[in-house]
This record gives sequence, structure tokens and C-alpha cells, in this order.
Amino acid sequence: MFKKVAFLITLVSLISCTNSLSKQEKKDYLQKGKEIAKASFKELSNHLMSQMQMGGPAQAVPFCNVQAIPVTESLSNKYNVTIKRTSDKVRNPKNTPTKREQEVISTYKALKAKGEKLTPIVEIDAANKKHFYAPIIVNKKCLSCHGTKGEELSVKTDSLIKTMYPKDLAVDYKIGDVRGAWSITFN
Repeated sequence: MFKKVAFLITLVSLISCTNSLSKQEKKDYLQKGKEIAKASFKELSNHLMSQMQMGGPAQAVPFCNVQAIPVTESLSNKYNVTIKRTSDKVRNPKNTPTKREQEVISTYKALKAKGEKLTPIVEIDAANKKHFYAPIIVNKKCLSCHGTKGEELSVKTDSLIKTMYPKDLAVDYKIGDVRGAWSITFN
């Protein structure tokens, strides 16, 4: 009996050890995650700002509707990861958060409400997948499509958004709000 118990304890120890990251691994995944999130933000922002310059929200909203996810998927392939932008107030249902992503967003919002610093999270799940999460913070440029209707968000733009995203919830943000999170899963 003692040998069986000892075997089970050893087995559980080995399994739990495989589902944790060393300090160096955490540091490496943190660095990689930051680089990928930064590059993804830059790529999407460059495309979006180009569309805004060509025709304002009337040009940018249709671009986002059709091209934002393919741009993200292209970057996912480039970096051999899965990149997702998610929020607790989604515009595109394809960006709906998983349970864990929702927990991360809620944590970021709670920390922000307390005035604490928001930092990326690196973790490993039960399936041994490595994850990186980082907050998405609203800046002034975001408000023309994510602000308050009748203030930063024009009625015309709101109407266009509602046409393309009938269940849109991604409005009424202020500068500095937590909009959502970058969710990167390493393959």
C-alpha cells in the first residue's frame, strides 16, 4: 500500500511540475509576447490609421469588419502563435473572450480601478499551452469608433457600426479605460 501511495505522490508531483514555467521560461515568453503584441498593435494601427486618413470612420469601419481578423491571422502565422484581441464588450462576436480571457480582463479592470499598474501575464494551462495576456488601453484615436455616441462617436459612425455589427457593445469608453486584452497562445 505504501508503495502505491508513494507512486501516486511521485506521479502527481511530476505532472504538476510539467504545468509550470521556470523563471527563465516566464521571462522568455513575456519578452516574446510583448514583441508580438507590439508588432500586432503596430500592424493593425498602421492599417487603421491609413484607412482613417483615406476616408475617416466610413472607410475604417468596413476595413475592420473585413480585414482586422485576417491581419491578425497573418501575424499569428508569421509568429507561429494564435493572436486574439478580446474584450468584455465585443464588437465582433468572433472576438468573444474565453472564460480565462474574461477573468484576465476583469482583473485588469479591477487593478485599474485601484490605480495599480497593469502588467502582462504569462501562464501555462492544464493542456501545457503557454499564454500571454496584456491589457488594451483606450487612447484618444480609439474614441471616434469606441467613444460615447453624440460625443466622440458621431451618430453617422454609430449607425455604420450598428449596420456591420448589429450586436455591438464596444462603445462608451473613455481615454485610459481597459478596452480588453491581447491574448497570445504559443503553439
